[in-house]
Amino acid sequence: MTRIFLLLAALVATAVGAERPNIVFIFSDDHAEAAISAYGSHLAKAAATPNIDRLAKEGAVFENSFCANSICGPSRACILTGLHSHVNGFLDNNNSRFDGTQTTFPKLVQDAGYQTAMIGKWHLVSNPTGFDYWEILPGQGAYYNPDFIQMDNTRKRYEGYCTDLITDRALEWLEKRDKKKPFVLMCQHKAPHRNWSPAPRHLTLFDDIEMPEPASLFDDYGGGRSETLKKHAMGIAEHMYWGHDMKFAGKDSEFPEYFMGGLPNRQYLRMTDAQKKQWDAAYGPKNEKLKADIRSGKLKGDDVTRWKYQRYIKDYLRTIRAVDENVGRVLKYLDDNGLAQNTIVIYSSDQGFYLGEHGWYDKRWMFEESLAMPFLIRWPGVIPAGVRSKTLIQNIDYAPTFLDIAGVKAPSHMQGRSLVSAFKNPRSNPAGWREAIYYAYYGERTHAVAKHDGVRTQRHKLMFFPDTKEWNLFDLEKDPGEMKSLHEDPAYSETMVDMTRRYHALRKTYGMSSATVPAPRLEQEWWKKRHQAKVKEARKGGYDLLFIGDSITHGWEGKGRPVFEHYYAPRKTLNIGYSGDRTEHVLWRLMNGELPPQVDPKVAVIMIGTNNTGHRMQKAEETATGIRRIVDLLRDRRPKMKILLLGVFPRDARPDGEKRKLNEEVNAIAKSFTDGKHVHFLDIGKSFLGEDGQLPKEVMPDALHPNAHGYQIWASAMEEKLAELGGWEKVSPQAGE
Repeated sequence: MTRIFLLLAALVATAVGAERPNIVFIFSDDHAEAAISAYGSHLAKAAATPNIDRLAKEGAVFENSFCANSICGPSRACILTGLHSHVNGFLDNNNSRFDGTQTTFPKLVQDAGYQTAMIGKWHLVSNPTGFDYWEILPGQGAYYNPDFIQMDNTRKRYEGYCTDLITDRALEWLEKRDKKKPFVLMCQHKAPHRNWSPAPRHLTLFDDIEMPEPASLFDDYGGGRSETLKKHAMGIAEHMYWGHDMKFAGKDSEFPEYFMGGLPNRQYLRMTDAQKKQWDAAYGPKNEKLKADIRSGKLKGDDVTRWKYQRYIKDYLRTIRAVDENVGRVLKYLDDNGLAQNTIVIYSSDQGFYLGEHGWYDKRWMFEESLAMPFLIRWPGVIPAGVRSKTLIQNIDYAPTFLDIAGVKAPSHMQGRSLVSAFKNPRSNPAGWREAIYYAYYGERTHAVAKHDGVRTQRHKLMFFPDTKEWNLFDLEKDPGEMKSLHEDPAYSETMVDMTRRYHALRKTYGMSSATVPAPRLEQEWWKKRHQAKVKEARKGGYDLLFIGDSITHGWEGKGRPVFEHYYAPRKTLNIGYSGDRTEHVLWRLMNGELPPQVDPKVAVIMIGTNNTGHRMQKAEETATGIRRIVDLLRDRRPKMKILLLGVFPRDARPDGEKRKLNEEVNAIAKSFTDGKHVHFLDIGKSFLGEDGQLPKEVMPDALHPNAHGYQIWASAMEEKLAELGGWEKVSPQAGE
């Protein structure tokens, strides 16, 4: 849909290509703002980042830059799509797989004449799309002698240090690119992601100093904050591995009361003999001293935690030193090759990271250290040098921003906003700019961080923990460390009301509810097996008709099979209806293999939503929004396909049944989704009813699922419209129908 429109932009590109700026997007993993000296922190003097700081001196630092979901993969998906995680489908690192068939900014700028390249950490499971060239790390990648996945899906191993090698590959691409076209280069580093393995040249960096500790290193999680904080599994004191994190030899901890065992330093296992020798020379003496101090009783309790913090923070900052050096390499290349004046350079990271604050490493929680993501930008001639902006920006803004820079209109479904107006005047908010950002963490196995979401304004933050039904409210001006929740403080009652209103308003704006958050049912073995089978069936391709739905659609393979064979088998039909599914389950399935490129039918028939009503009496607006997400997803991925959206079938035998009335409310909203061209709404509910409005047992014995006769009614009632949309001849009714 969007890409067809952009063919016009591509024609314009040849005329204005030389004027459009290039974009170099340098992206790291887990780089906290506190570890960038331009932001100023307790670490700024001890661990300066002069090359990243150069962007701040020659451009702008955004001080209120935030992610939408503080995990590696989800943040990257937000950047590519301009959408919150529940809309782009990549919610976590457990069960998510990025659907590369959806609209992304690289595809759109590529269509508009830009060269695009993605080099380094991708971490989205599927291969990149929308790039003329890509070379990516598999999964998290490795610090030492990493493998890179090539565009033909083979793997190539390079000897050396990952951060250096990613920059090598990026500079090589810049050298070989078509010099006549503008470009977007995404140079994405693994560092400083766990396990924080430094480059050989930095193994002893910072050995001669003690890094300052954060004030909340020994946080007790009191102050009225959520009880879920105490259940974390990301503490420096309790949850660091002997080998993997602390860099001791082997996997078995010699001091299990202080260090977890079972996970070795796999980076060491990848090293050459020469690299191991250098590593051992740096870490061996320090490790032996620590062992001796613990055995002698010189070091114990909190002092061991302090030692672990020093080991962690120094390794973390050592990996950042290599990142900073390689930012300098890129800037030098741009200077030396006359590209600096017409190239926008951005430095950012997928989220922040805890550097001992609250006793933690890692991210996920909505506290400032992981919510904030650095954003420094240099745009010569547009952004004044050395400015700092307090405008609230978020990673969903990146895609529309890059499109705006490239002269491409952002698709209307993108939830972020272009930052170009904020770049041109960084010292003040653009007209009509947002007053709050919305954040959602959906929960996953790693680190036992509770599911939560919330909103943040310039001064306040409100967080909600649904599993425990807890609210937390923070005054960031008076309590920047977020040590005390004010949600029950009478002095903040008006603030609580205002923030709660903002919370619900932003959830509504972004269509956030249980009906729209993609969710699998993989814990149910039959569902898992059906999904696996349907993915295989879908990949066979060659379908002209697609049925999408719940148990009622699933029933085409049961009581409705004879009718299905008569009407739809000749039309090469794929049925992906699942018993018990709600809108969120359909969304997950479509994003995870059941709508592969091989499935490109003429028509899709959707009938979904009755279980949203039946299982939890969900609000009609929420169920309808879930249906709308399914329609929008199909329109984005299959712009030429016609959609026949059926009204949710009647429930309850009586016309005044609560479920019947709720489904009718859903249909009243869903009817507005039609555009008369691609999306068509058809309510055939009355075809199942008697003259008195009752739902006969002879049609739906349980007032929900059609029997064989009910499926005949369904097929007959929609045949005329279906044949029209598909360009097929009408199928005559079966004998006796």
